[in-house]
Amino acid sequence: DLQPNLVLIETSTPSIFNDLEVAEAIKSHLPQAFMLFVGPHVTALPEETLTHNLALDAVARGEYDYTVRDLARKLEDGGDLDQVEGISYRSSDGTIVHNPDRELIQDLDSLPFVSEVYKRHLRIEDYSYSIALYPQVTIVTGRGCPYKCTFCLWPQTITGPQYRLRSISNVVDEFEFIARELPQVKDIFIEDDTFTIDQERCVSLAKALLRRGSSQCFTANSRANVPYETLEWLNKAGLRLLCVGFESGDQEVLNAMRKGMKVEQFYRFREDARRASVLIHGCFMAGNPGETRESLAKTMKLAKQLDPDTAQFYPLMVYPGTEAYELAQSNGTLTTKDFQDWLTPDGHHNTVISQPGLSASELVAWCDQARRSFYLRPHYILSKAWQILAQPKEAGRIIRSARTFSKHLLT
Repeated sequence: DLQPNLVLIETSTPSIFNDLEVAEAIKSHLPQAFMLFVGPHVTALPEETLTHNLALDAVARGEYDYTVRDLARKLEDGGDLDQVEGISYRSSDGTIVHNPDRELIQDLDSLPFVSEVYKRHLRIEDYSYSIALYPQVTIVTGRGCPYKCTFCLWPQTITGPQYRLRSISNVVDEFEFIARELPQVKDIFIEDDTFTIDQERCVSLAKALLRRGSSQCFTANSRANVPYETLEWLNKAGLRLLCVGFESGDQEVLNAMRKGMKVEQFYRFREDARRASVLIHGCFMAGNPGETRESLAKTMKLAKQLDPDTAQFYPLMVYPGTEAYELAQSNGTLTTKDFQDWLTPDGHHNTVISQPGLSASELVAWCDQARRSFYLRPHYILSKAWQILAQPKEAGRIIRSARTFSKHLLT
């Protein structure tokens, strides 16, 4: 009924063939619609993606906000696509054309609040994130990350190595918009690649939120290098939890992934976060270069000693466009080049890398065992029971997550 002239589909490596099937199905009903793919996968492999299926007309490479806007205008005016920066497309004679790259957006304040889009188009209660209070919304206050972690997808494909920032007043304005227009929101998840890169800005943002009288809880991504004073200011302003990539308890593995962190820093950060009453969700990985059974044991020990509020254990996922993917290709640890294998038959992420002495199935088995070992500790279970009593606002999240997670944990 809508009869759109432009259809945009966000893609990923594990879903790319399904995405192409969806595009083909839409095209069969709407042959006049221009079909555009965006996302990290097509940014890394634009030509390969376009050759997979004739239903796909173009891909937008990199940061695509203004690329999509300019493409829509050209389609509406009947202009030439060769004037749209950042797209790769199939010309009338079937050849694939790659237009010049589009520069990254420097003035992020020029973009509308994503929460305005949520307000108009979404029922936010249909979405949840296990580490955030429910219901929540997700925003970004800046794009890009200067750190060089080999596995990290978005900075290497979409957002770039420079941390580009919204102004503090612009961010606080969006907090106020959410409080006013989406009053049911209990948590704002700040999905910057690394929110705490600029710690002076973090303190300034905290002070601005306090001056405006904000009472909104928020959660964010962080590295384990934030000092107590910054954590304390953020907590005063509403920060309840940081999602932190510790990754490994083995220094050589951390060095190989170019994490730029020392294991000792993790312990100091954990104590500072505890003093500042900031909860931690710890992220741990298995299968990076140099991984051994001994290094995995160190990671498990680290996870239990840090004892974060929640933890995740995942095998390394490698994606086109990242240094980790290129390394896995060159050293023979990539077990398949068929992107359909990036998913298991039941639709979950699959593991497509192995390391000498550690097969892909062994890495998955270690992660499964690590979850059980972490979550089924009597100490942990008792701490969650106490947290439900001592922090009633966390009770719903804990109970809902436990109900969902337990069936996976025990299988």
